[in-house]
Amino acid sequence: MSEQVNIKELNERIKQESEFIDLINIEINKVIVGQKHLLESLLIGLLSDGHILLEGVPGLAKTLSIKTLADTIDAKFSRIQFTPDLLPADLIGTMIYSQKKEEFLVKKGPIFANFILADEINRSPAKVQSALLEAMQEQQVTIGENSFKLEKPFLVLATQNPIEQEGTYPLPEAQVDRFMLKVIVGYPTKEEERIIMRENLEKIFPVASRILKTADILKAKQVVQEVYLDEKIENYILDIVFATRNPENFDLSKFKNMIQYGASPRASINLAKAAKAYAFIKRRGYVVPEDIRAVCFDVLRHRIGLSYEAEAENISSEDIIREILNKVEVP
Repeated sequence: MSEQVNIKELNERIKQESEFIDLINIEINKVIVGQKHLLESLLIGLLSDGHILLEGVPGLAKTLSIKTLADTIDAKFSRIQFTPDLLPADLIGTMIYSQKKEEFLVKKGPIFANFILADEINRSPAKVQSALLEAMQEQQVTIGENSFKLEKPFLVLATQNPIEQEGTYPLPEAQVDRFMLKVIVGYPTKEEERIIMRENLEKIFPVASRILKTADILKAKQVVQEVYLDEKIENYILDIVFATRNPENFDLSKFKNMIQYGASPRASINLAKAAKAYAFIKRRGYVVPEDIRAVCFDVLRHRIGLSYEAEAENISSEDIIREILNKVEVP
């Protein structure tokens, strides 16, 4: 009985603590039309310390969404355009000789910010990609003999264009796994596009106001960790992840030869974290199975390796996730 009371109290507290979510949405919707799923994903990444990989054709407001979110928070924003000639030093910084002081000084790169937009990450060679991914994983950067901690919150949002394959360096599977979510950005509806067209023809383009400080986000992140995750929900997460590794144990033998490798333990961790953040966004103090289903595609789509057989039969990781969600018993 006491646990029920605690959940009730927790629910009330989280309702109050998550009030700023509505304010952020109001500000972002001044600038961005539609793209509700993209904006929810950005908030999930922000609240659960997860980095996000965005994939979509050009012109779908990927960059604008990230910039607008950064505008609502009094935080430092860096946009790095990845190109084939970019060097790791252009990203993290380097040592510069000062003739005046007669010594080498550290010149920090654009990675020293709260929000990093890595635009078209697949345009740069592996050396630059790994420099960014190391910073993401370790939350620190080494320049010369010195290591520097990165500011918090630290959120990397990388975009990649799925159309062009010439002159690109695809991210290796092991590195893609470091992104908490891989979000596919789709086209707006006809009505949304009408509004977008009209807004862009106006003399003054709307701008989001700053309503939060970084301290508010750090506090909210601690509250998100308190969201209640029941053991039944934990088992549901584990069943979904294990179904990607051993589909035959879940009455999904048809996928046995389709899956080259299943989701890693990072998938279980990130499903739990993302579901807690999603519950917080929905202003709830506990996770329900619908939260898991809502974040499942973004957490798992880049963590399932498909065999040649799956590609030959035109089966995508989304098809497999959908089938798993239909088969795994919901608590």
